[in-house]
Amino acid sequence: MTAVTLAHNTMHSDRLSRRSAVVVFLAFALAYFFSALVRAITATLSPTLTDEFSLNAQDLGLLAGGYFLGFSFTQLPLGRLLDSHGPKKVVLAFLTFAVLGCLAFAWADSFTGLLAARVLCGMGVSACLMAPLTGYRRWFDANDQLRSNSWMLMTGSLGMLAATLPVQWLMPIWGWRALFVMLGIMIALAMVLIFMVVPLWRTTSTNEDPAAKVIQDDGSYREIWRSAYFWRMTPIGFFSYGGMVAIQTLWAGPWMTQVAGWTPTEAAKGLFLINLCMLVTFWLWGLMSPGLARRGIPVERLIAWGLPMSFVVIASLAWMGPSIGTGAAVGVALLCVSSTVVALAQPAVGMAFPPHLAGRALSAYNLVVFAGIFVVQWGIGLMVDAGLGMGLQKPAAYQMALACFGVCSGLSWVYFLLKRPIQA
Repeated sequence: MTAVTLAHNTMHSDRLSRRSAVVVFLAFALAYFFSALVRAITATLSPTLTDEFSLNAQDLGLLAGGYFLGFSFTQLPLGRLLDSHGPKKVVLAFLTFAVLGCLAFAWADSFTGLLAARVLCGMGVSACLMAPLTGYRRWFDANDQLRSNSWMLMTGSLGMLAATLPVQWLMPIWGWRALFVMLGIMIALAMVLIFMVVPLWRTTSTNEDPAAKVIQDDGSYREIWRSAYFWRMTPIGFFSYGGMVAIQTLWAGPWMTQVAGWTPTEAAKGLFLINLCMLVTFWLWGLMSPGLARRGIPVERLIAWGLPMSFVVIASLAWMGPSIGTGAAVGVALLCVSSTVVALAQPAVGMAFPPHLAGRALSAYNLVVFAGIFVVQWGIGLMVDAGLGMGLQKPAAYQMALACFGVCSGLSWVYFLLKRPIQA
């Protein structure tokens, strides 16, 4: 028995009806759509911001990574807040800061101002996935948790899709500053919907998980940090999952423009293709994962078998470099799609702990993932600049940076294989 099958003793009295579950999912999905749009928009805007603020690769990586840095700052307190106060109150409070961050980004007149606003945006939307996943741990059954996680990520891919060609089309009409004002307004509207339809968190003893009644919960992360399963999943979450998002949300664009020689408009079309592929892939995972679980195929086996495909793609991209030409978007899409299997680790970690620890378990793992995104985004920028400083041409510098990322991701997978699985 794997850890994914453990701790499924949520009280049936907390389960939502099918209709209520759909409405709650859609409300949370709308907020997550806009959070993903805010996350990914820097890839499309990178040529404009680079020109307007004279950014180099390191600055661009730090600017995009600032979102994930702010996100990471909140994860540990977020987990405690979710377990104590529930998804509704927490996500509404956090999204207030997201609205302010969007407005601050629109009014920024320096790189420092942009970076501070991105950090604030990251902090503000940091509950948009963890809040619903914490709620789903109590409100949905195990199969619906796997499906809803994949479909929330699908919604995120839809938001990233909206950050590509639609943003490129609106730029000449509105400009990037007006786009961020509109994003702030849309997030505020999503907050109104969540306020109206998401149930409050019930904390009375009659509604608690039976296991929680005999546990004196001090609000700490002690049980999370002691979990061998959590640490087994940590390196792949940091490098493989974090790296997938880092490339999808930032470095896919510069790879197409600065390595493959595409124009910004062509790169926006490429990003649209990449995010469309991600959307379809997460939709398929949502369809397939409950059936795979029923057939006794655990998440750990899917990761062990599936993740090496991404290493083959990374090696091919790093080797081909500029020669990939018109196939650059397809190559990056294959990299991201082949990495999506590692996203199944997130609900697996959540289900490995009792419901009263779900918020902390999910937030702790999300901290790992988003710390990885920040490190990989900024790290690739540092590697590119280091390569240029060594006299490499820009495409070769990007190839070197991608190869280094591939090595780190491969080593994290080896650790995952060698780490002894948790026993039931």
